[in-house]
Amino acid sequence: MDEQNSAAESSGPQARYFSRLNQGIFEIQRCQACLRHQFYPRVLCLHCGSTTLGWVSPSGKGTVYSFSVVHKKPELGGDYNVVLIELEEGVRLMSRVEDLAPDELKIGMEVSARVIDQDGQGVVVFHAEGRS
Repeated sequence: MDEQNSAAESSGPQARYFSRLNQGIFEIQRCQACLRHQFYPRVLCLHCGSTTLGWVSPSGKGTVYSFSVVHKKPELGGDYNVVLIELEEGVRLMSRVEDLAPDELKIGMEVSARVIDQDGQGVVVFHAEGRS
């Protein structure tokens, strides 16, 4: 990778997204031309091609769109879930639902986002509504 590409990656939308997560702030992009949200961060709007993208804090409210349970031996941490969440803003992202046994997870379940520190990095995780 040349220096110009490396500099662009370290200062682009993905770098900003992860930098804000590391500060405990979850943001997604919103196009100022068509007013639609998008996720994963990009330099162009997926919907209209505009470059006038701003950053907004999503509500954090969403629903479980799909999920899978990864089965591991208890001594290796036990079973965990990998979840596709659809936010109220209409974007979907992969994460996990914490504080919930994998067999309790249901498609359509209402969840809310939190940013946690995981090994020194900000990560978006979800919790089932009504649980802390």
